[in-house]
Amino acid sequence: MARPSAADTHTGMIRDLRIIIDGWEYEPGKISVRKIIGRDGREKIQTRIDMGLLQMEPDGPPDGQRIGGYDSVLERLEADLRRHIAVYGDDQDFVLSPEQCADLRREAYLYYQRYLSLFVLEDYERVARDTARNLRAIELCMKYAASAEDRASLAAQRGYVLMMHARSRACAALRAERYDDAVRLVTEGVAALRAASQETQDEQVSFASEMRVLEALREEIMSRMPPDSPARLRHELQEALEGEDYERAALLRDRLTISQKEHKASFP
Repeated sequence: MARPSAADTHTGMIRDLRIIIDGWEYEPGKISVRKIIGRDGREKIQTRIDMGLLQMEPDGPPDGQRIGGYDSVLERLEADLRRHIAVYGDDQDFVLSPEQCADLRREAYLYYQRYLSLFVLEDYERVARDTARNLRAIELCMKYAASAEDRASLAAQRGYVLMMHARSRACAALRAERYDDAVRLVTEGVAALRAASQETQDEQVSFASEMRVLEALREEIMSRMPPDSPARLRHELQEALEGEDYERAALLRDRLTISQKEHKASFP
């Protein structure tokens, strides 16, 4: 057997991932993420996994691969749908094949990996972008997949993606101290989860764990609000009314009226 040449040995060293991940140990149950600058001079995201790492583009396709002139399978199928409607006047008879649904699932998983990493990096705007994109993929598959199995396959993930979408947007608002917006976004997320739960035909799907995440986030937002902020007082007033504590509700209503007047005077 021929001995490897110096060039082969050098190539082997370049391809050895241990050189890249040396000192970055994998911790089970923990998402370890970092940003680097790639050889092309652009930012990349690296996520440590068992036996190696994932490297993704922060924008566009996570793997950097375009498909037939489109950034994703989803965009290509959405374009096919628009062309179908333009030709036939409606979306009747537009159907996604099992192969197309499998491509959508594979692609959704790539975006899932990226938005989890982005959330750890607190890049909430990009998380909101990627979760909105995966929601479009789920809805397309639910509506147009030829088989019931394909329609249900991505629908099972809908609750988690809805939760992460609301969570990322609310966290971005909270970081900017836009408390009213943060509470509103959480409330809208909970409402979207309830609606999705009612739409599903699987009685075992309630999205209860996702709702608990958003409720916990709402409590965190409330705890960080100034005591007399209108949003916090409105929330406490609602709780008092639901608990039939009408005396406390009357006091909170008075405080809310004063707070709203002060807030309006400060931001005319």
